[in-house]
Order: sequence, then C-alpha cells, then structure tokens
Amino acid sequence: MDGYVLGIDIGTTSVKVCVLSLKENVVVAEQSKDTQSNVPSDQGIDGNKQDVPKIISAINTCVAKFSKDLLQQVIRIGVCGQMHGVLFWHHRCGKAWERIEKDGTLIRYDVKPEQVSNSYTWQDNRCSKEFLNSLPVPDSHLQIHSGFGIATMFWMFRNRPEELEKYDHAGTIQDFTVSMLCDITQHYISEQNASSWGYFDCKKYAWNLELLDAAGFPVKMLPEIKRTGEVAGLLADTWHSIPKGTPIGVAMGDLQCSVLSTIEKEDDAVLNISTSAQIAYVVNQLEEKELMGPPKEKPMIHLPYFDGSYLAVAASLNGGNSLATFVKVLQQWILEFGFSVPQASFRQGMGEAY
Repeated sequence: MDGYVLGIDIGTTSVKVCVLSLKENVVVAEQSKDTQSNVPSDQGIDGNKQDVPKIISAINTCVAKFSKDLLQQVIRIGVCGQMHGVLFWHHRCGKAWERIEKDGTLIRYDVKPEQVSNSYTWQDNRCSKEFLNSLPVPDSHLQIHSGFGIATMFWMFRNRPEELEKYDHAGTIQDFTVSMLCDITQHYISEQNASSWGYFDCKKYAWNLELLDAAGFPVKMLPEIKRTGEVAGLLADTWHSIPKGTPIGVAMGDLQCSVLSTIEKEDDAVLNISTSAQIAYVVNQLEEKELMGPPKEKPMIHLPYFDGSYLAVAASLNGGNSLATFVKVLQQWILEFGFSVPQASFRQGMGEAY
C-alpha cells in the first residue's frame, strides 16, 4: 500500500512524531520535543498538572519540521498518549480551540486557555487511600488508583465542584487532540484509554454509568467509547500540508502502542523502562472470570489490547515515580526562591545522576 501514516505520541514529558511508510513499513522521518508543560499545583507535590497549550504547541512544532512533499502523501493519522490522565473543556463560547490562519490558509490550531483546563496526569497523587476507599466499588476487574481519570474527577466533584462546573467535556490529552484536529464537538475515547480511567466494564465495553450516576458523578462529561482502530473523524482542513479529509483514528494508549511496535512473535514479552516500568505480553483469549468484578489485588492486570485481545501487564511504578517526585520537590523549592529551571535541564541532570 502506497502512502504514509503520521504517528503522534503525547508522552508525559515530551511529544514524539514520526512518518511511517506503508509500502516499506519503516519510519522515514521523526521529530521530538520536550513539552516543558508542568505547572505548579495547589496540591503541592501531591498534584501533577500540565499546560495543554504548550503540549499542542509542541505537536505543531514537530509536524512543521517535516517536508511538505512528505506530508502531502500522508493518508492516515494515528495518535496515542499518556494514559490515565484527564483534562476538561467546553464549547459554550465557540469551540475550545481556534484556527490560526495566514492568507486564508490554516497554519495550526491553538487552544483557548479560558475554555480548557490543565491536564491532570497519571502522576497526580491528590486522591488519598481514604478518599479512594470512599468511592463506589467499580463493576470492573480493574482497580481505581490516584491519577486515574475518574478518580480525579470524583475528587474535583467533591472538593472543587465550582471548577468542574465550568466544563462539559472530559478526555485524555490525546482524545482532546483528535477532537481538535477533526474540529468536532463530539469527543471519543478508545477502550484502551477508558480502561485506564477506571469504572470501565471490559466485557460490555461500557462505563459503569448507573453506578456512577447513583454516586452523583457527572456522567454527561464522559466521552463516547469507540473501538481501537475505528476512525474518530477526518482532518478538518489541510494541516501542515497534510490533506484535508485524512482519516484520524480514535486515540490509543501509549502502553499498548509501545508493545505493538516492539513485539515480533506471539509469545514475546516486552519490558518497558521509562517514567514507569512494565513487563507485558499478549493474551489472545481470556477466561471470562478474569474480567469479572469487583477488582482484586493482583500482581498482574489485563488491559484491552487490539482486536479483542488483552495485554497481561505487571507494572512497577516506584522507580520512575520516586525519581519524578524528587525532581518535583527540587523544582518547587527553586520556584519558591524565584527561579525557574527548564524540565529538559532537570531531566538531563537527573538522568546522568540516575
């Protein structure tokens, strides 16, 4: 098959973009950029928020560096990103993004900060164990943890209701990006990202809507679920020379995509070491009892993968989280002294020390 696919990965600290040749199945061009998007949280080191406009700007910067001739041959766009996190937006005063044009031609989309919240990442620890225990038990085999989208929304609903009332949409940063590029007010989420939020029934491919509604949760903010691989919409306009009408898939989870791009044989296992660490392998068939709630403490969890299969994952988050917490404490101290050090400098210094 001729043509190219543009792939966008929105990570915790950086954005990576590549162009894949469908005919040769090789990456022909790639770019990356540190987003430097972390912002101070009113929860101190327990909070972890990121500036959405900076993330979107990093995406635009990366895509703009590819040659126009190459981008004109893109026939599909795929987006994945950091799982578990959540941001909020509304379209009451027009769409939550704006077109930046030059001579009538779209250059990029920019976020309207007054209509979009910060992104609360998977590293957000505002939900204490006591708070999590006060939430309804999910009708799912998957547990709920601090940093998971619905846990964060529950915390906002109970502690900052006036903040949550400003918005009517919720999604991951990658879900927001897909809606923006399609220029649509509908918002979708794949089962991969939905399962990372909690309160998602993998057997029914559905939210625990009745359970959440009974707890007073704002269920109308939840995105509609689409199967991984489905098209979420079409590129609304020519964007950095990529043709208008290019199909864009529903956003995927970065863990699943990292395994998909690494695995070579069906019985391979993949060890990922980055901000967190996981070892994972693909399970084509899973016994129904493994997907039945309520969730139990298990050393391994099963997450939706592709084509109805599951990813068996054993995760060890301590190493990356400990290092990230140490970096955040240092950044907080330096900010209090009136200075600012770019994230890239911290990452480089911490990486050398580590």
